[in-house]
Amino acid sequence: MEIPVCLCGLRCHHHLAPLQAGAATFSRWAVSAARYPRYGTQDRSYSPYVEEAMPAPAIDPLKAAFRGELLQPGDANYDAARKLYNGMIDKKPALIAHCVDVADVIAAVQFGVANNMLTAIRAGGHNGGGLGSCDGGLVIDLSRMKGIRVNPAEKTVRVEAGCVWGDVDHATHAFGVAVPCGFISTTGVPGLTLGGGIGHISRRYGLTIDNLLSADVLLADGSFVTANAKENSDLFWALRGGGGNFGVVTSLEFRMHPVSIVQFGPTFWPLEESATVLRAYRDFIPKAPETVSGFFAFMTVPPVPMFPENLHMRKVCAIVWCCTGSEQETESATRQMRSVGRPLLDAVGPAPFPVVQSLFDGLYVSGLQWYWRADNFTELSEAAIAKHVEHGAKLPTMLSTMHLYPVNGAPQRVGRNDTAYSFREALFAEVIVGVDPDPANAALITKWCKDYYDALHPFSAGGAYTNFMMDEGQERVQAAYRDNYKRLVEIKRKYDPKNFFRVNQNIRPE
Repeated sequence: MEIPVCLCGLRCHHHLAPLQAGAATFSRWAVSAARYPRYGTQDRSYSPYVEEAMPAPAIDPLKAAFRGELLQPGDANYDAARKLYNGMIDKKPALIAHCVDVADVIAAVQFGVANNMLTAIRAGGHNGGGLGSCDGGLVIDLSRMKGIRVNPAEKTVRVEAGCVWGDVDHATHAFGVAVPCGFISTTGVPGLTLGGGIGHISRRYGLTIDNLLSADVLLADGSFVTANAKENSDLFWALRGGGGNFGVVTSLEFRMHPVSIVQFGPTFWPLEESATVLRAYRDFIPKAPETVSGFFAFMTVPPVPMFPENLHMRKVCAIVWCCTGSEQETESATRQMRSVGRPLLDAVGPAPFPVVQSLFDGLYVSGLQWYWRADNFTELSEAAIAKHVEHGAKLPTMLSTMHLYPVNGAPQRVGRNDTAYSFREALFAEVIVGVDPDPANAALITKWCKDYYDALHPFSAGGAYTNFMMDEGQERVQAAYRDNYKRLVEIKRKYDPKNFFRVNQNIRPE
């Protein structure tokens, strides 16, 4: 067995001998415990599916080098730790390594490499396809690495990989600034960032990756590197949209922007006005000031006190606004769109940005059944609008929804080849999600989502935002990157030639 390169750049016996000592025991356990020869629909095998704990001699070397918590099947906290945000997916790793610092990450990666274990990296755990875990392998869980340092003078923030966006919003809001991020504050920082990072304030300040200044990355060979515009610039290019294909990102540095109080709230319309609203929205967004953002949705009004009781559980079409201008600027810029047709509710007003970012957290809690489909759109034709109206009216459950996120403005000022994220010309990023707490409805929400996607896909730009994808196969991965895929393969060969980091929207080094 080849010994991986140690952090000091050498194949150091004093660092790696303990892990090698356990490798033979691990190998015997893996062979005897194997249940299934393959994992998943992509080439992510090489590790058995097991339900029993690894023998002590195999895991003891890792324990000696690890300060966090190691969990195996049978341990008291194992079942809680292995649960995923998407309750439709159930995976049973052989070992979960809860890291508390970079040294733990180093030890875990070296253990995975030395023992040829299928290895998944988990931070926030929101991945739609459950790609933060694996059956029978090693899960390196970063969720306890929570350090954040705000530099108000430089308007930058350094974030460790276990943080979720709510942690970042809390730390930055005290200084009247924010980093462009997503829509749910429990989403992990590295996962959202590495896929691109679409959010409420993207039209004004760009995608999350457009505000990424630097990342610390642990590679499969044991090297610990910094990637930015000057150091390992090819890796930095790939990280901005290429996902977790190249190593474990242990911390990220972002540029911040002056965002504190935003103008937020929904405008609801009856479903029968959906076509009229979509046409007006299609024409409105390209001309709207970049301080204005608002995503279009088909949704069921939740039965919560913030909405009038007469609207509870009513299916509607909506625009959910989030604008960074003043109340007066927002009112002036959105008045025409908000007065289209006969709105059922129009409730836009000032709110702290962290409140906006966390508003959906209580609805979309961990453990729900989720099925995702997504595409990018450069236009919204009459034929596409007709399909939206048809399928949006068939929302199968209260939490199921379709969102059209506007991604013009600042994201379009970055070239399609300037980062791995390719669809810079897109006007909308569409996501269709079937969601429900009851596993009995899994087939129902999946069918609705697939039918909706199949109807709209012919009108799309041909590829999706990877953070909105399930485990959909290699063709869809390549479609997401288009002509950037070839360069991503070259960079993958350089930094992870054996495809150790393959439990993701995988870029194969071939």
